[in-house]
Amino acid sequence: MGGLLAARVVHDHFDEVVLVERDDLSGSGHRKGVPQGRHTHALLARGGQTIERLFPGITGELVAEGAVLADALADARRFIGGGYYCRQPCGRKGLLVGRPLLETHVRHRLLALPNLRLRSEHDALGLVSDGGRVTGARIAPVRGTGPGQTISADLVVDATGRGSKASAWLTAMGYDPPEEEEVKIGLGYATRYYRRRPEHLGGAKTMMITPTPTTLRAAIVLAQEGERWIMTLVGYDGSRPPADDAGFVEFTRGYPTQDLYDLVRSAEPLGDPVPATFPANRRRRYERLTRFPEGFLVTGDAICSFNPMYGQGMSVAAAEADALAECCREGLEGLALRFFRRSTEVVDIAWALAAGNDSRLLHPGADRSARTRLLQWYMRRLHVAARRDPVAALAFLSVAGLLAPPSSVFRPRIAVRVLRGG
Repeated sequence: MGGLLAARVVHDHFDEVVLVERDDLSGSGHRKGVPQGRHTHALLARGGQTIERLFPGITGELVAEGAVLADALADARRFIGGGYYCRQPCGRKGLLVGRPLLETHVRHRLLALPNLRLRSEHDALGLVSDGGRVTGARIAPVRGTGPGQTISADLVVDATGRGSKASAWLTAMGYDPPEEEEVKIGLGYATRYYRRRPEHLGGAKTMMITPTPTTLRAAIVLAQEGERWIMTLVGYDGSRPPADDAGFVEFTRGYPTQDLYDLVRSAEPLGDPVPATFPANRRRRYERLTRFPEGFLVTGDAICSFNPMYGQGMSVAAAEADALAECCREGLEGLALRFFRRSTEVVDIAWALAAGNDSRLLHPGADRSARTRLLQWYMRRLHVAARRDPVAALAFLSVAGLLAPPSSVFRPRIAVRVLRGG
């Protein structure tokens, strides 16, 4: 998705755009290059708004194929901080859609643009440079059925994800690679589809249970096209939901609310659980570099990959596409460094929410400063207030949806509600 959205915004500034993709894209289902594709994907508020703006009408197209629109409060059961958020209509709609369906629609809309070419089943072998400037990329068929070739380009964008080789490519060109940060979490999770019925979850269309230091488990349940639920159970620090039927069901008994257990006991499973692991949040600090070759930049998970439980990946990629569009409008000279610094505004927020929260969960006593204790006290009160107050609830959801900075929950009109209602 990072590559597709980057291609859409640079299309407005270049004569031709070439997409290079390892996978065979002739189908519309799960593909090898998206290992998370079989698991729950959340399209946060900011991501949904950006994709609709880049591809007008795509939300309606997806709903026509079965994707579900859900009110952020009325249609959601959010168990956060020991209780459920209130369920009152707020007018903020979110799109619930499977990753393969969303990606297929975005790709079809993108490839319908003029002067946009796709080279599927090709791998990127490296960069071509001249005098410290990247002038193209070397590619080759993944099946070895033909010779490699060089594609000349004024700009090469690396959207190859967590396994990006950009650091090695930069080193080979004489540039320093970015510093890397990791927050190890030892995440294990399993995802399963169920038949969805209107009476499930009291009519809600989504359910989320967040972890605490004493219960290191999370769960995400979303309505999907085809009258299905997609359910992902998450365990931290070596606690992994089993991939067999009995073990998967039994794992749900360890959550602080019985609603999840009741759902899996009553719903019809559509296949076996699919397990996965995620070792660590990882961030490459490109924004700290002072030298970077012209004609090249990195985006998406190649910059920062987050705990998938938070559902931030696609929406951060969308925000980075917005930043790239702004930087392209300002000119190509120094594009990469300007892009890295501008995109860090949203990456910082997402990193603080994901890696920061994971650190607090796994090491709750590591930071006992007065500031940290005050923040934790305030957030506990906010979650309690949100059980009755939709304004407090939406304030937190705006931050989680990347629509507002974390500081927004401390604004006076919110703080008064938190202190009274918490």
